[in-house]
Amino acid sequence: MHTAFITHPICARHFVVDWHPEAPTRLAAIDDRLHAAHVYDYLYHFHHPPLATREQLLRVHSAEYIDWVYETAPKDEHIVQLDPDTAMNQHSLGAALHSAGAAIRAVDKVMAGKVQNAFCAIRPPGHHAGRAKTGGFCIFNNVAAAAAHALEEHGLKRVAILDFDVHHGNGTEDIFKDDPRVLFCSTFQSPFYPFCGEDTVSDHIVNVPLPAGTTGKAYRAVFEERVLPAMDAFRPEMVFISAGFDSHLEDDMGQFGLVEKDYVWITEGMMDIAARHADNRLVSVLEGGYDLNSLGRSVAAHVKTLAGL
Repeated sequence: MHTAFITHPICARHFVVDWHPEAPTRLAAIDDRLHAAHVYDYLYHFHHPPLATREQLLRVHSAEYIDWVYETAPKDEHIVQLDPDTAMNQHSLGAALHSAGAAIRAVDKVMAGKVQNAFCAIRPPGHHAGRAKTGGFCIFNNVAAAAAHALEEHGLKRVAILDFDVHHGNGTEDIFKDDPRVLFCSTFQSPFYPFCGEDTVSDHIVNVPLPAGTTGKAYRAVFEERVLPAMDAFRPEMVFISAGFDSHLEDDMGQFGLVEKDYVWITEGMMDIAARHADNRLVSVLEGGYDLNSLGRSVAAHVKTLAGL
């Protein structure tokens, strides 16, 4: 068992309204599919990761922002709106803290050699959360907290993050825009929410805006041209994935045409980078993916690939 599956039951208690696409049923769909495909039999399970600490969050968020989230979080059954897309119930703060804690714990497990890689089935997602701003259903930036932990706690000098969500990971870019230790590669539909990233000029941020209707074949061609060479040249000591499956053909949240075999291909590419430069160290963190059927199938394909099944 060289792949860890990390989650926390409180992630299913973060709930806003019935119609909201970022719902607890997302995790249930993943769980159902992994059980049906018998994938769990081959994974190292960790179901109660700790809360992310204030010190860990301060590496990627401002103190004022962290304080505001804590102070705003409801203590009763009321729903509090943080921005037009992002809200909290009485369990949301715990879910957000355990989600960031799950990604951080994944780093510790991988760095300790307990596993080669890990997938974190967590919510709320994180890649739209910037240093001092919520956005797009995201409260704390889970993958950023994990990457910063790898740098600061484990002494790595270079880490790389791939974000293949259909939406640009603007929060992750905001956090690491001035940190050359982090290579951030983001493929995303453009023009589309959050309506930024197209004009970024940076040696360590590789944004790849793609038009609506991008097929798996077209995506792979650009990925081979832009992302893989950048990753290879950077030689990361650990690889992270912001795994957003809303780029699937069946997901109405975006207008990309990726399918399960494309996610397998992307995952294999990142595993190859990790094998060449990072002693196989890789941590993948769930971001988007809102069509339940395609989400379950895609995560199963992704995790099976990580586990070498």
